[in-house]
Amino acid sequence: MRFDTKIAVVLRADLPVWQKLNVTAFTVSGLAATDPATVGEPYRDASGQEYLPMFRQPVLVFAGDAADLRRAYERAMERDVRLAIFTEELFVTGHDEANRAAVRAVASAELNLVGFALRADRKDVDKILKGLSLHS
Repeated sequence: MRFDTKIAVVLRADLPVWQKLNVTAFTVSGLAATDPATVGEPYRDASGQEYLPMFRQPVLVFAGDAADLRRAYERAMERDVRLAIFTEELFVTGHDEANRAAVRAVASAELNLVGFALRADRKDVDKILKGLSLHS
């Protein structure tokens, strides 16, 4: 099935695996929380046990260096695409309020991005992420 939108996560390639997984989990939660259309119906197994719903469409994960992330971030801002961001400072905060304070303390141009997630029109996402490779 071809979707009109694309969900993508962009990670800084030099992060340890645990940080990549953490950034992915946190940033995609922002997409699900702000757009109910991203999530499908609950799952049910043959025994009738119900499970939580998940995204309706695939999530593509890309990787790049800090300059790649900054370039993609700027492209997203130029297109007014909302992002769920994760900065390096968030690895040392302990809760949501501290996370928001850490981001609030830094100007957009100075954010030390380690990852972000977005959902937008597939053509816009392709333009935003041009030059990035799928994470391997």
